[in-house]
Amino acid sequence: MIKNYKLPLRPIERTSSERVSVFTSRKGSITVEAAIAVPIFFLAVVCLLYLMEMMAVQTAVRSGLQYAGKRAAQEYAIKSFMQTKQLEKEVVEGIGAERLERSIVEGGSAGIDCSHSQMSIRTGIANLQAEYRIRVPIPMFSIPTITCGVELKIKVWTGYEKEGFGNQQKETVYITETGMVYHRDYHCAYLDLTIKSVSNEQLDTLRNSSGGKYHPCEHCHPANAGSVFITNYGNRYHSSVLCSGLKRTVYAIPVSEAAGKGVCSKCGK
Repeated sequence: MIKNYKLPLRPIERTSSERVSVFTSRKGSITVEAAIAVPIFFLAVVCLLYLMEMMAVQTAVRSGLQYAGKRAAQEYAIKSFMQTKQLEKEVVEGIGAERLERSIVEGGSAGIDCSHSQMSIRTGIANLQAEYRIRVPIPMFSIPTITCGVELKIKVWTGYEKEGFGNQQKETVYITETGMVYHRDYHCAYLDLTIKSVSNEQLDTLRNSSGGKYHPCEHCHPANAGSVFITNYGNRYHSSVLCSGLKRTVYAIPVSEAAGKGVCSKCGK
């Protein structure tokens, strides 16, 4: 007779070598992930700080340009023109030279460029532009400088212009004393001269809107002038903003009285 015997249960012993290896592997992977994540997080924080500084600089430049624009609007009644170098100084004054020197603006207080600002001598509307370059000094990356700018328009303090001339039922055109064409737009670029002040040394590289060079004016003879005055569509440079070559006497007449004159190629289309 066969008896059923139960074998004694023996505990299964496992070595801890497997658990140690798994723990070591997990610890190593966490270390690698931390080594990758921490620099990325740090870089993201730095980029966020620089982005906030860029926005702060742009707000400061806009505020400084508004300050300079108000000063230019006040002085226009006396000078009748705008100097971009003076505009740059007043922008820096409005922002604060110390603030710019410790900012990320390349060149500090000397990095503000208002050379593209223009003011119309006829309408009194000024288009003010302030450009600057931002440097991002992150050691790990070679990031090129970023060009930024602020633009706004102001009206100088010369009152307002009444709209319309004569009978509104008839088409009104505009002519000059010596012009051979008539203009349908009172603010045509050939009538509304935009005068800019530039240095004499820049004349060799400057071109008008048609691509032509500037030559000395026959009326004011700007031989040794340090600063001269030019227009976008003219081909002469002048020593004085009061030169007769920079003035336009405009007459508003009915189109029926413009017989014999051609239509302006710019505003007559």
